[in-house]
Amino acid sequence: MGAEPERDGEEQRRPFLSSSSSSSPPASAAAEQQYQFLGHSSSSVLRGAPAPLGDRVYPYPPSIHSAVLSPSASHAPSSPHPNEGLAIVPQGLYPYGGGGGGGYQPSESVARDVLDEVEIRQLLIDHVGHRCFWGSRPALMWNITSIEDCNVYVGTLETFIEERDIVTKKEPYESGKIDGRDKGPVLGVWELDLRSEFPQLFLPEKEVMVKIPHSEVIEKCSDCEGRGEKPCPTCNAGQEHGFYKANQMTRCSACHGRGLLAHQDGSDSVCGMCNGKGMLPCIACGSRGLVTCNTCTGYGSLLAQSIAHVRWKTLSARKVSATRGAASVPEEVFHRAKGVQLCNIQAYQCTPAFFADSYPLNQFSSEVITSRLPVPPSARVISERHIISVVPVTRVTMAHRKQSFSFYVVGYSRDVFIRDYPSKSCWGLCCCFEWLGK
Repeated sequence: MGAEPERDGEEQRRPFLSSSSSSSPPASAAAEQQYQFLGHSSSSVLRGAPAPLGDRVYPYPPSIHSAVLSPSASHAPSSPHPNEGLAIVPQGLYPYGGGGGGGYQPSESVARDVLDEVEIRQLLIDHVGHRCFWGSRPALMWNITSIEDCNVYVGTLETFIEERDIVTKKEPYESGKIDGRDKGPVLGVWELDLRSEFPQLFLPEKEVMVKIPHSEVIEKCSDCEGRGEKPCPTCNAGQEHGFYKANQMTRCSACHGRGLLAHQDGSDSVCGMCNGKGMLPCIACGSRGLVTCNTCTGYGSLLAQSIAHVRWKTLSARKVSATRGAASVPEEVFHRAKGVQLCNIQAYQCTPAFFADSYPLNQFSSEVITSRLPVPPSARVISERHIISVVPVTRVTMAHRKQSFSFYVVGYSRDVFIRDYPSKSCWGLCCCFEWLGK
């Protein structure tokens, strides 16, 4: 009995990546493997998930589904079992050193991808060639004085949430049957089964509007109080609410109320606009004093129905841990770059990762988890994913006489980032400026 808790404790302290990762997985890993492909776009089968409608794969595990379809909307969903839904996805051994400062180095046997000066210079020449009015002379002629590795750790915490609200939609009601309470009970917004609408986990955003069954109600139009008509805003603008006066006339603008039109020879003629009456009926209502209500279009009644406004989205908290050499590079550059995943954790609520041989990585993971974005009150958490990656960064310094500048080669795609290139405003006169400087 005493050996069993010890074995469980060892499994919980097991690092995500280690040099012994090729050994056979423990027996408890079989339970975790059923959610190994949860939310991956490349997965075609999700073990442990219920069968969907038709051929569509249901993207949520049973524990998440039970939390979403909780009968009470006022209580937050309870967390699933601690190990349920957890996916630890090692991405292979990390082939780069940490650049000093306690960097994480899982294996010394993996060859390091080192850039030589020829490759570095060619990357800079290609980068400068795609920039208008940048001179190529520094990239071609200046000397490379130093090459420094300053790798960067990128941490993300993605919280996939589902938010539900109720909005009321009203439209004019003429006649006919309605889907009211006599047809069945009205479900709460969190009691609706929306499995056919569920997107893949960690989709950036999706929004749907779903009618709540048996929620239709006939209401009296409040704008016209059920009459279908309301006082004319043109000829009864000053009347109290609900009162109007008929036969309101306005003075003819052509004859100014005379009924006659004066001519230059001193003669008069009957006004053709008002037919000599001097007054005109209201152009909006024909002097009836009432106009058709625009809200109910004259029917006096509205059909009100409750609509569930459902939104799925991913809240992303991102953090970068860079050495002093790479501190001047914007964080967005590292987030776009291709790196190596050190850990990939997926669970209902992620906890900090554990690396047995790197305290800085453990601390960095805790900082990422702490930066979790707040969840709106009307939303529920579906799942979380915590990823820590390392992005290889090479800092290169080039110099010529008393001038120097630095640029960075970032990620596996070898993107070049440079902030202070010395020849950004060249108009093909680099050689002339160089000659004048001698």
